[in-house]
Amino acid sequence: MSPRTPGAELPEHPDWLWRNPEPKRSYDVVIVGGGGHGLATAHYLAKNHGITNVAVLEKGWLAGGNMARNTTIIRSNYLWDESAGIYEHALKLWEGLADELDYPILFSQRGVLNLAHSLQDVRDSVRRVEANRLNGVDAEWLDADGVKDVCPIVNISPDVRYPVLGATYQPRAGIAKHDHVAWGLARSADAAGIDIIQNCEVTGLDVVGNRVVGVRTTRGPIAAGKVALCSAGHTSVLAAMAGIDLPVQSHPLQALVSELLEPVHPTVVMSNAVHVYVSQAHKGELVMGAGIDAYNSYTQRGAFHIIEEQMAAALELFPVFARAHVLRTWGGIVDVSPDASPIIGLSPVDNLYLNCGWGTGGFKATPGVGWVYAHTIAHDTPHPLNAPFSLDRFTTGALVDEHGAAAVAH
Repeated sequence: MSPRTPGAELPEHPDWLWRNPEPKRSYDVVIVGGGGHGLATAHYLAKNHGITNVAVLEKGWLAGGNMARNTTIIRSNYLWDESAGIYEHALKLWEGLADELDYPILFSQRGVLNLAHSLQDVRDSVRRVEANRLNGVDAEWLDADGVKDVCPIVNISPDVRYPVLGATYQPRAGIAKHDHVAWGLARSADAAGIDIIQNCEVTGLDVVGNRVVGVRTTRGPIAAGKVALCSAGHTSVLAAMAGIDLPVQSHPLQALVSELLEPVHPTVVMSNAVHVYVSQAHKGELVMGAGIDAYNSYTQRGAFHIIEEQMAAALELFPVFARAHVLRTWGGIVDVSPDASPIIGLSPVDNLYLNCGWGTGGFKATPGVGWVYAHTIAHDTPHPLNAPFSLDRFTTGALVDEHGAAAVAH
């Protein structure tokens, strides 16, 4: 770790928390993607399995992809047993992650409300609450007055386009500071001896006899015993370099923040009918997201009409925001699978591993997927929590269909 002059101002991106080494000629494991999932995988390879001859390759700057471009919502109230299992494992890890990393990730368990606006929403929501309880996930059903008690600024008037009839509520859900999470994971991995290599784009995969043996990068070839892909929207591009046609599509996903405001929004509110989710960041910005842009793209920006629709939706739910000003908007690249669930596990190429298809829900899974992906890589077999998310479910038909099952896919 590089020394720092006492009293010196910290840089905006604190790369003094980790080394910036030159890549070695070979590693036991090469992780492609230096976002939350890649860094968490490196952290748990070292912590849980003692594997430290590892490189994390990032084509840009550390955690500059979707990790820097999400709305930081953390929850585990998914319908299906398989989804609830991995997200609840992640949530339990979130609850102790600051102590584990000895770094302030600003995890705030302020709860999440998933609003219901129709009788079918109510039926689906109550079903999900009961499924959550059976899986040991905290969940409650609230009527409209209960929603108002949790979040007084929500408009529950019946005289609107989509009146609020109630909501599911998960008290343990919340938000975290995404860049602090990345920095804490990077510092931990670096301290274990793992190389974090920025500005190192993978341009090819070397496969010999159906076994991956290395990667080609903009900083030269690197031999590898194992290669783990987790680069979100570009994972399908990387897999194609090894002849694997993944069933995922990449789309832009936009979000925005307002100017700084005094504390006014105490929880996280999500609505599928008007399609917006809103929280208030630690500094005071309102953080808003919505649905993906429908077209396929690898650009980190989207169409204006999505922003316009999500702002209109936010004003339906929160008339108090009418005079708030937009500070900035941004976009990420999300990879969506046919059943809106991730692909985590082995690939058809030996020693090449897949972690993709998270759609809009990757951030909340960060420590949980790092844990199970590290196990998969270390043992060359899936952890029980990610076994249902194997690539072959698209040929066996054992889908984990979360489309529309969890209020919003996010």
